[in-house]
Amino acid sequence: MSTHARSIAAATASTWFGFAALCIGMFMAILDVQIVSTSLPNIQNALDIDPDQMSWIQTAYLIAEVVAIPLNGFLTRTLTMRWLFVCGIILFTLASVGCALSGDFSELLAWRILQGLAGGALIPLIFSAVFILFPGNLQGIATTAAGVVAVMAPTVGPMVGGWITEAYSWHWLFLINVIPGIVAAGLAATLLPRETTKFQEIRTLDVMSLLMMAIGLAAMEIGLKEAPKRGWTDGIVLGLAVVSAATLAGFVRRTWRNKVPLVNLRNFKELNFTIGCALSFILGFGLFGSVYLMPLFLAYVRGHSAFTIGTMMLATGVAQILVAPIAVFLEQRMDARVLTAIGYAVFAIGLGCSAFQTPATDGDGMFWPQIIRGVAIMFCILPPTRLALGNLPHHRIPDASGLFNLMRNLGGALSLALIDTVIYSRAATHGLELANGLLIGDAKTAAFVGIPLDQLRGDGMAGAGAEVMFSPLVAKAALVQSINDAWAMIALITLVSLIVVPFARPIKRDPHGVAT
Repeated sequence: MSTHARSIAAATASTWFGFAALCIGMFMAILDVQIVSTSLPNIQNALDIDPDQMSWIQTAYLIAEVVAIPLNGFLTRTLTMRWLFVCGIILFTLASVGCALSGDFSELLAWRILQGLAGGALIPLIFSAVFILFPGNLQGIATTAAGVVAVMAPTVGPMVGGWITEAYSWHWLFLINVIPGIVAAGLAATLLPRETTKFQEIRTLDVMSLLMMAIGLAAMEIGLKEAPKRGWTDGIVLGLAVVSAATLAGFVRRTWRNKVPLVNLRNFKELNFTIGCALSFILGFGLFGSVYLMPLFLAYVRGHSAFTIGTMMLATGVAQILVAPIAVFLEQRMDARVLTAIGYAVFAIGLGCSAFQTPATDGDGMFWPQIIRGVAIMFCILPPTRLALGNLPHHRIPDASGLFNLMRNLGGALSLALIDTVIYSRAATHGLELANGLLIGDAKTAAFVGIPLDQLRGDGMAGAGAEVMFSPLVAKAALVQSINDAWAMIALITLVSLIVVPFARPIKRDPHGVAT
């Protein structure tokens, strides 16, 4: 009997505990990016790293992760889901120890690359497992669990990272992975379905396709990282774009024609899968963008610590958990397209509500936008995941899950690049406009910047040194306005999903709730 047949017969306690192990692995892989970012200055000082090189600690991890994610199908066919996860979580844990014991930048960078490769292998497995291990009537619950984990990791990341940074040394950012990694490996090895490994699949590995995919995705990630600072028309950025486009085009051409492709791109022939991937890309844009913008505002405008920022951001996760049972109930009874449209519309509203912040905005002013986004997120994950993967044959799900998750990460990478571009380019413009408003004595401008009205005369700022005195307030207010522009941008892009959703085909279910 196949794995799927067994899962339809019964989803036992061991199945759920095995699935929990997968959740632990994905949580660790996603959390690692957030908690490390909070302690980069500490790592820099400890290892005497050049400031210009610091961003590579994160970039190297993200590039390796993006390259590994699409390989989910090939690796699952070769090792089986069980042993792929066990090998991945052990490698991730060992690489974490290596990071903690690193004595210099090059050593840390090498371990981060290994950590990213292992993390990229762990993330898609959980979405494959939803449709392979569970019958249709339980897939909503399993997807909800996976969704909660996927969103909670970046939400609690700043708080966990801040707490570790303040209470312990930076080494513990990596060492906290050891015990969960050992537990998850033991659970998975014991409880996940036992299938026969097929090491002969290695002979079908298309090395040229692998190289082209790795080079193309790496060039894309580096180009998106550099574009905001250098400019989108900079020679290096354009060169990386050309390399990425050429190698990925070659990868697609070669892979499409290969009888045993490295990544099964033919999944894109399925309309619902293609639409699901587009929705995953848009979700990544809004999700990664919001998780980036909130700490940015709270740290640089309000001056809060990483731990305080993390506690303020918990509202989204709490709302998500509270609404999860309702989302599962509705997802099993309503048209996935309708729920998806509602979810993305509400998510866009939640993003848009944050586009009206002032320098005085703090946790209270950010609470309700977070609640709105938290309520919407489950409806942006559950129905689109079923749209993308629910109707595919089970042997195609691992490949499809890798592509589905890759699109979310690529959406996030583009989101961060565009957000930084907006902030870099708009802050100076807003600063000039605010300064001009103060010079002519505009009361609304003064109130926004935070200058008492009695400091203004009818014809502008009082005193020759007033401009110098108020310059930091103007710069901070300009940063707020540019951040607001970024919030508005990701809200509008999220609304694009409403154009895409109507083209999806309805999902039919049998009387037992299984998608057909």
